Amino acid sequence: MKNKNKAIILMLISALGFALMSSFVKLAGDLPSIEKSFFRNFISLIVATYIIFKSKASFVGKAENRKALILRSLFGTLGIIANFYAIDHLILADANMLNKLSPFFVIIFSFIFLKEKISNKQILSLMVAFIGSLFIIKPTFSVEILPALIGVSSAIFAGAAYTFVRYLGGKEKGATIVFIFSAFSCITTLPLVILNFKPPTITQLLYLLFAGVCASSSQFALTEAYKNAPAKEISIYDYSQIIFSAIIGFIVFNQIPDYLSIIGYLFIIGASIYMFFYNKRKEIYSNTK
Repeated sequence: MKNKNKAIILMLISALGFALMSSFVKLAGDLPSIEKSFFRNFISLIVATYIIFKSKASFVGKAENRKALILRSLFGTLGIIANFYAIDHLILADANMLNKLSPFFVIIFSFIFLKEKISNKQILSLMVAFIGSLFIIKPTFSVEILPALIGVSSAIFAGAAYTFVRYLGGKEKGATIVFIFSAFSCITTLPLVILNFKPPTITQLLYLLFAGVCASSSQFALTEAYKNAPAKEISIYDYSQIIFSAIIGFIVFNQIPDYLSIIGYLFIIGASIYMFFYNKRKEIYSNTK
């Protein structure tokens, strides 16, 4: 099998895994979002610890990268908590679609923190994605809009986290970044989990276990996918998660996105496809210079 085809399959497996993770988080019911995120990250911590021991990577990272590692962990933790809250209170596909706005926020944060230039075409894609998000959010002057706004905040936090991951790329091993993030998340959320602890039933505990396993497996599939093919060639397949989420939402939760949400999906996915081909053309042009 060609590396690119293998990478595409791995991307689809990763997308399905993250969609399943979201469904298990929702099936876990009325547990606090912060408690759900703790269990999810605790399982990732166990997996990352095993990988670090096996690969003999660093548990603490290099001294000069500690600030970036902590900021990545902080934004990543806030992003997961916000995403889990949105999953609990929105249609599954809506919550995941709003979270998929994160690549557009990466463009903004990369401009602010990494001093990367933003092209006119990137600005256009940001505007289209923003319009798409409004169709999903359906702005009103009521508290009903809160879950959707928190869903957008999950993308903002994730975008900031991914920006620091980009900064750390080549400077730290992936296992180190994941371990520090998972450890930071577990340590910082544990006091709040204890204060607001709601004992999960056996069924809820199993759902959280499955959510953690799906999240960890999907992350590894994603990592392997990017090892087999450039991001510019396969990143678009990550949006298959929305299709999987819509199918799972319909079968398991009897959820059907309304026509405004579907229009929003088309705007955001359209903007993503536009950026996908823009980045490919940009790479080809750079290689011919």
